Amino acid sequence: MIKSVVTGGCGFIGSHVADRLLAEKHEVTVIDNLTTGRLENVEHIKDYPGLKIINADIRDYDRIKPYFDGADYVFHLAALADIVPSIQNPRDYFTANVDGTFNVLECVKNTHTLKKLVYAASSSCYGIPDAYPTKEEAAARPEYPYALTKRLGEELALHWAKLYKVPVISLRLFNVYGPRSRTGGTYGAVFGVFLAQKLAGQAYTVVGDGTQTRDFTYVTDVADAFYTAALSEITNEIFNVGSGGTYSVNQLIELLGGDKIYIPKRPGEPDCTFADVTKIKSLLGWSAKISLREGVAKVLENIDYWEKAPVWTPEKIGEATKDWFKYLGKQE
Repeated sequence: MIKSVVTGGCGFIGSHVADRLLAEKHEVTVIDNLTTGRLENVEHIKDYPGLKIINADIRDYDRIKPYFDGADYVFHLAALADIVPSIQNPRDYFTANVDGTFNVLECVKNTHTLKKLVYAASSSCYGIPDAYPTKEEAAARPEYPYALTKRLGEELALHWAKLYKVPVISLRLFNVYGPRSRTGGTYGAVFGVFLAQKLAGQAYTVVGDGTQTRDFTYVTDVADAFYTAALSEITNEIFNVGSGGTYSVNQLIELLGGDKIYIPKRPGEPDCTFADVTKIKSLLGWSAKISLREGVAKVLENIDYWEKAPVWTPEKIGEATKDWFKYLGKQE
């Protein structure tokens, strides 16, 4: 049986990658410290005979090393996310996203069975790009510690590919949404924040005027990109993973239904995210299949999943935004 390891496999995207691998008859070892991952995300697959769930932190090399032995594929998604917490606690983000990635790479460096390591990179590495849709060749200009640490992790992975011949592909993910979306955070997880507010009967908190656009990409399409990248013969490459379009926040709210309120725009946030997916279509033959309308409908069909989710109230978002301005040395 093919053996795959998914770090962060109890998280939003990681659990969908685990779903796909099990459907393809892989033996799957999930490594997750449950900091942001949830056992509820893998409840539906916990009894699969090919699944093993390990509660461990990728920062603990000795603890995780044995689980990579004999691995055919490694999907590295374990990370801390969100802007404001990374501003408040940059050390935690560095140790998780950089030191943790180093440990994973060291675990597989001499694993002769390894066919591919797929790294979950972030489109936030582009910062505010000069051109849309944004190509992989665009300059990396991280605006905050989360984006920087994910970029550094990508650099490590690509360096291990070049120097130690670890077969690596890095996927830069754009605004992933869908079932099991995280409902906390103030950036990047806008879809989850809106869902929590919808369940609480609150108005959606829109940063800026809502005309800013995001490349919302459905999570099963993203899981398919991971699987496609793993099986390809290509290595030491970066690919954007996006929907092929870009949609305004106001459009998303129309599909979700409900009232909205506006809060001040935060510096460092792009007015648009829009992936140029020419490269991944050409080299891997991958493209997204689920439209935003279709994806939102799928989520709303199962919205009860989020009933106990934490809610980011306007007051809480306001406090987090103050931290943001403080970090940038600006006044509101």
